[in-house]
Amino acid sequence: MNDDVLAYASVLRLSRNDIKTLKITDAYSLHKQVYGLFDDVRSESDKASGQSSGILWVDKGGDFNARQILMLSTRKPHQTPQFGEVESRLIKPDFVQHHRYGFEITLNPSKRNKHSGKVEAIRKREDIALWAIERASKGWGFEITPEHLQVQINPVLQFDKYGKTVTHSSAHLKGELQVTDREQFIQSFLRGIGRGKTFGFGLLQIVPLQD
Repeated sequence: MNDDVLAYASVLRLSRNDIKTLKITDAYSLHKQVYGLFDDVRSESDKASGQSSGILWVDKGGDFNARQILMLSTRKPHQTPQFGEVESRLIKPDFVQHHRYGFEITLNPSKRNKHSGKVEAIRKREDIALWAIERASKGWGFEITPEHLQVQINPVLQFDKYGKTVTHSSAHLKGELQVTDREQFIQSFLRGIGRGKTFGFGLLQIVPLQD
């Protein structure tokens, strides 16, 4: 990628007819549509080793007539898709050099049980807030301002993939953050946060705030 370009922010707009034709009914069908907009640059070994796809997305919803999907990617999506419309703009490196940001993010709040080894959903609003605040300071490269944090519990996402039922808990977080580790913060922005990134989780949407 050009040194003057950090990433691309894009919006996919799907009309009511597009959604009907594409049979978009859940996160998995949306995932396939989003990934179909990009050239697949990973080898099978890259995928097996968990290398990032360079694609993040989140369903922003819409109204009766249309639906919007926000995307962040390390490469530009196809600008003339078979269905829908795509609009892209480049993000320059200086965008991630501020100290404070307003943010929002849809996360799959979960943690691994130390005894069973299973990944378990975090369901209570106050527990999700504490989990996010702790995880942010330890590994996301920023601190969340507790008094400004809003947590909304979303409906559980459930869909079939290869004959198996996949379930993700979902929460929408909104607030303010302060960068504490610049490199970690940039990686959180570019690679996403938490589990379920393939299915519309983890895209950190940020707006710089004046210090």
